Amino acid sequence: MRLKTSLLKEPKHKELVSCVGWTTADELYSCSDDHQIMKWNLLTSETTRVVKLPDDIYPIDLHWFPRSIGGKKQSHAESFVLTSSDGTPVYSVAWGPDSEKVLYTSGKHLIIKPLQPNAKVLQWKAHDGLILKTDWNSVNDLILSAGEDCKYKVWDSYGRLLYSSQPHEYPITSVAWAVDGELFAVGSFHTLRLCDKTGWSYALEKPNTGSIFNIAWSIDGTQLAGACGNGHVIFAHVVEQRWEWKNFEITLIKRRTMEVHNVVNDAVDLLEFRDRVIKASLNYGHLVVSTSLQCYVFSTKNWNTPLIFDLKEGTVSLILQAERHFLLVDGGGLYLYSYEGRLISSPKFPGMRTDILNAQTVSLSNDTLAVKDKADEKVIYIFEALSGKPLGDGKPLTHKTEIVEIALDQKGLTSERKIAFIDKNRDLYITSVKRFGKEQKIVKIGTMVQTLAWNDTSNILCGIQDTRFTVWYYPNAVYVDKDLLPKTLYEKDASEFSKNPQIVSFVGNQITIRRADGSLIHLNISPYPAILHEYVSSSKWEDAVRLCRFVKDQTMWACLAAMAVANKDMATAEIAYASTGEIDKVQYINSIKDLPSKESRMAHILLFSGNTQEAETLLLQTGLIYQAIQVNINLYNWDRALELAVKHKTHVDTVLAYRQKFLEDFGKKETNKRFLQYAEGLEVDWNKIKAKIEMEIARERERAAASPAVRASVTVQQ
Repeated sequence: MRLKTSLLKEPKHKELVSCVGWTTADELYSCSDDHQIMKWNLLTSETTRVVKLPDDIYPIDLHWFPRSIGGKKQSHAESFVLTSSDGTPVYSVAWGPDSEKVLYTSGKHLIIKPLQPNAKVLQWKAHDGLILKTDWNSVNDLILSAGEDCKYKVWDSYGRLLYSSQPHEYPITSVAWAVDGELFAVGSFHTLRLCDKTGWSYALEKPNTGSIFNIAWSIDGTQLAGACGNGHVIFAHVVEQRWEWKNFEITLIKRRTMEVHNVVNDAVDLLEFRDRVIKASLNYGHLVVSTSLQCYVFSTKNWNTPLIFDLKEGTVSLILQAERHFLLVDGGGLYLYSYEGRLISSPKFPGMRTDILNAQTVSLSNDTLAVKDKADEKVIYIFEALSGKPLGDGKPLTHKTEIVEIALDQKGLTSERKIAFIDKNRDLYITSVKRFGKEQKIVKIGTMVQTLAWNDTSNILCGIQDTRFTVWYYPNAVYVDKDLLPKTLYEKDASEFSKNPQIVSFVGNQITIRRADGSLIHLNISPYPAILHEYVSSSKWEDAVRLCRFVKDQTMWACLAAMAVANKDMATAEIAYASTGEIDKVQYINSIKDLPSKESRMAHILLFSGNTQEAETLLLQTGLIYQAIQVNINLYNWDRALELAVKHKTHVDTVLAYRQKFLEDFGKKETNKRFLQYAEGLEVDWNKIKAKIEMEIARERERAAASPAVRASVTVQQ
């Protein structure tokens, strides 16, 4: 990626240009120490003088009132604010993402001042010289600063340093974020630099401009303008962006032209567009391109006949793809389209601000769309992709602390869809997206996680946690058998990736990681876990066992054991657990096999996975009251066991007998008032109790034999 710059032969201003500001994607205003405000039309290449300022006013900065805020069009988009030098020496100021805080410079310090009275002011020393410019992006919530110490820096909104450049030859006089927060530009003496949001540099231009005092990005993020010390206004547009997927490499070679390179057969195709390209995404066998007015959908099998449809409004700020459809995000809303160009749905939620969404705060799968709320960062809204309606009971997913990044898994059934997310403490959690009334289990599976990605073809998750690169071959194991989760991981030392690496993609068995210096590292993981996922999703259990025997790897056996229990295939689970040496679990599985009815077996599989409540509910719903009581006795849930016995008027003596035996074994006396109340005048007769238990088991056997086709009519939720 690089910047293609252009300058007029002669400058239009007679003195240094202090500031620039875009009104549309093709119209710019500039202010200069010659007291002139000029208007630039990039379509007609015309420059006109708008106004002559009084001789005692020297403009410093210019901000146009936004045309739209949160997707709502404003009527007074033709007004701007102009600052001049006859005031206090605040060199730069920027609004916070929520417009409730202001960031400004004071000497060598950066200060974040909330607008609420008595709120705490955050202040820190940011540079060793005077700070000349700062900017705060509303999408990524990151701060830029530039100083006379010849450095530019990237900060988070808590004042923590994320990146510091090497000292340049001259002071850094300007920095500015692109609207979507993916890129920023840096200006200095005869210098214009294009950088990634993490700090590393894509390109360096050395135009004859003097110092660049101010940089402004166009609304669509495709070009920028710089206010130059020699009276020029420099224009630059971003070209040579690259997208890669499998054997295809696509480059934006001109503003309206893309080059497709197939590295397998070296074939090259040129794609021409009517208007300039704004955003593009390449994944799942499709290239989706948005221009200023239209959307193009190409299949990687045929580059000659794209599907084209007109865009409703606004500039597309984000494209996300899933296997069956893709999402377009603009200032007006979220729009889900099929690859045939049909609008599927347009989900909405209260207070939705689409202008500040990015790939870390929105996630898409074949059946689900997840969006992190900006108003309350602990909340994730989850929608059914096809209808655009909230999923399950309509309530959003709520976490105990602020969420930083979200990601949906891509394969499998809708009922088993999982979402992984990283919170502010850098802990990694996983939970089911299906939510019906009850509190869903949100389980922590990693700590100090910097970045994560799901695989595109199987539900394998990878992430970088602290100094280790980790692959969770079967994250769902945490819901089946927590003890198995550590055995289903692949871990590798991540020190070679340097500080703050980012996972770019996880396609097939290849993971692409970008280091802090911008270089890419490609990692390959074992292909066998993905094959195992495929066998299990097709219920090819014999093939799965054969594969594990061939690979001879404990990680594979642990994955198979968890997968088999999740799919209620206890025969395979027994083989897998035996191969991992977990004899106690093999014995328990054997005891499950001997149970008289399918309902009992299902309940004990749930118990095996730690789902006690679901197991009890299943037994009660199918009329197996004694078995539900016995489950609670076995788990020493004495109060619940007695409660069930009293409620259903059966086996009260059984509960009291087991409780009495339990206390005698530990040499203790009964102190629970409820047990003392029901034990009063009741004689415990073990023979009578054993006979009753045998009768219950016999009755269950008879029932199972009489109706072999009866299945548990209850949905077991994880």
